[in-house]
Amino acid sequence: MDSALFEPSLYVVKGMVIMDNDGNRLLSKYYDKKTFPSVKEQKVFEKSLFQKTVRANSEIIMLDGLICLYRSNVDLFFYIMGSAQENELMLLSVLNCLYDSVSQILRKNVEKRTLLENLDVVMLAMDEICDGGIILEADANSVVERVALRTEDIPLGEQTVAQVLQSAKEQLKWSLLK
Repeated sequence: MDSALFEPSLYVVKGMVIMDNDGNRLLSKYYDKKTFPSVKEQKVFEKSLFQKTVRANSEIIMLDGLICLYRSNVDLFFYIMGSAQENELMLLSVLNCLYDSVSQILRKNVEKRTLLENLDVVMLAMDEICDGGIILEADANSVVERVALRTEDIPLGEQTVAQVLQSAKEQLKWSLLK
């Protein structure tokens, strides 16, 4: 038996995926290049994962030597993957943090359309939760505070296109209401 398998490691999370109810990837982050060397292997794994979990009532499965925790809501599936030796409770805390963060960002309207409209902020939240497989944050409120930048506080040159468009919409709306 390889002793490296049982040594503690900071690299707990192998991947995070959000899929729609048809099994299509909306957002994913894979941190283990050995397990998932290319997009092709990721897509094959995601298809298998979705087929196993779409009708199941549990929230944890073992698939291809990985522990996969998942949660579904309306038309979205949230997945966290870790190695078979990882603590399921740690992975569950990451899953709960991801779901709760997305729920707060989307103002409790957790569905595909609103997720796609706020994809940039959800991607930032995923980066705040986990970086390179290392868990950085497990408190959803802290994650939301870090990613919820107010656009009026950011100089125009540093805003993303989505932030500029949102700011323009708000200004137009208020000018029409006056």
